[in-house]
Amino acid sequence: MTQVTSKRGGVRAAYNELARAQKSGAGVPWYMRAVNRRLGRGIASVAAQGSLTPNHMTAASFLAFVGGIALLVVAEPGAAMAIGSMLLLQLGFAFDSADGQLARLTGGGSPAGEWLDHVVDSGRHLLFHLAVLVGLYRFTDVSDAVLLIPLAFGLVSTVRFFAQILAEQLARRDPLAEPDSVPRFGTWIQAPADTGVLNFVVLLWPSTTAFLWVYGLMGALNALLLAATLVRRYRELAALAAPPQVT
Repeated sequence: MTQVTSKRGGVRAAYNELARAQKSGAGVPWYMRAVNRRLGRGIASVAAQGSLTPNHMTAASFLAFVGGIALLVVAEPGAAMAIGSMLLLQLGFAFDSADGQLARLTGGGSPAGEWLDHVVDSGRHLLFHLAVLVGLYRFTDVSDAVLLIPLAFGLVSTVRFFAQILAEQLARRDPLAEPDSVPRFGTWIQAPADTGVLNFVVLLWPSTTAFLWVYGLMGALNALLLAATLVRRYRELAALAAPPQVT
């Protein structure tokens, strides 16, 4: 990951520096790469002009996220609450991108900050689906079997996140940055796991049937992605541990 330590020259200069030092987009879902990274870059460029730190970005990300899921839990389903929830969730996602970019821009990153970011991310993966579960229980009359969908989705999402992060740490590298390790059309294959796309599904919250069909489909696709991730990461790590062959 390229380190950028200059924040002089204002917001535009900082934004351009980050654009030149951006991480590889190989295998990164479209919204995360094309939209969210740009939003995070803008937030980081503004934050760098003051005394804000990457941990502040992480905290802001979590607060916005909590506000978004709180609406699912406490507010009657409706168009206004769905839009408000979606916007808060997307804002939290943008701040999540900003913390790492601010660290690169100011040189303020640390192992503790990276750890905190991953801990918050892991909590978000589970809390979103728990909020869906509680909201469905409180405001709809769906069957108990339907309530298993967010439980299963939460399990799949959490395990896949952990598998990805742990594999990268064990390998001491970023496998997704290497073109030959990324499946063809990886950007689009990863779309069901894109947090930004899932946040947009919240707009269907007032229509329980439509929401459940789309949410359930994304859950099923994420289960397939989990299976593929487990196989691919295991093979990558097994290859790293294998002794060289003598010919």
